[in-house]
Amino acid sequence: MGRPRLSARFLHRAIAIAFGILLGSGTAFPTLSYAQEIEARAYSNAPIGVNFLSAGVVQAKSGNYTLTSEVMSLTHIFDVGGQSGKLTLVLPYGQLTGSSTVGGRTVNASTEGLSDPLIKASVNLYGAPALTLDQFKDYQQDLIIGASLAASVPWGKYDDNQLINVGANRWFIQPGLGISKALGPWRFELAGSGIFYTSNTNFMGGNSLSQNPVYSTQTHAIYYFQNTAWISVDATYFTGGQSYLNGNPISGNQENWRFGSTMSYPVNKNNSIRLSASTGAYSRTNNSYDLYGISWQYRFGGGL
Repeated sequence: MGRPRLSARFLHRAIAIAFGILLGSGTAFPTLSYAQEIEARAYSNAPIGVNFLSAGVVQAKSGNYTLTSEVMSLTHIFDVGGQSGKLTLVLPYGQLTGSSTVGGRTVNASTEGLSDPLIKASVNLYGAPALTLDQFKDYQQDLIIGASLAASVPWGKYDDNQLINVGANRWFIQPGLGISKALGPWRFELAGSGIFYTSNTNFMGGNSLSQNPVYSTQTHAIYYFQNTAWISVDATYFTGGQSYLNGNPISGNQENWRFGSTMSYPVNKNNSIRLSASTGAYSRTNNSYDLYGISWQYRFGGGL
């Protein structure tokens, strides 16, 4: 005999809470929340052959839930038809704790493990020539236009007996476009993307969970100091993402605004520290959260 299915009423309300947690959880669950990521300098230029190794900790708090995530990433800069491109691999590990009451029943979240890895390729189409480290010293940015494609791989920890997991048990792909304009020490950026999900056909209770695409836009105003430190003011808006259980709608479209700031400070030519913070300014689907992060970045290769 198969496992008994949970009542539709309980599942609908519990999943609404679960999506509020997971969609508002920042980088720790990229398969569910990548559309909310606020990433300054996504289409900036860098010398070819240089690599960026990063490690950091991010904590997000939303209501009774706290998520802590350790994230490692590796980025390589390369030549794509005379323009610079980059390839990034992200490996997140998350711990989520908290509880809510749904229809007199308690929905607990206490889980940790490897979240789904993320692979992202970005290609600058205009204004970011592929330059060596020596050539890059004379580079002055004007207008950059770029494109990107990200994808998650469902390798994260997943238990179909749990409502909330650190792995999503589904793929997503996310194409995007962006521009960056330099005005003196300032950089002004605008980017947009769509995130498209496959279905989780092994959801809790033997159900199938699916979701409409999420569409987002983000903008950044970045100021560069003479020592190459920089600080940005960031904003992002996203909408869409209606979810379905066995083909039946269980939520409406999301509509959220987030604002934040990021600062990067160089320790020396190879190392830098980055601080970030963001908060939800408006949420039509009750999944706002506060997020704080710190990361260390090491640059190597390409003649450094």
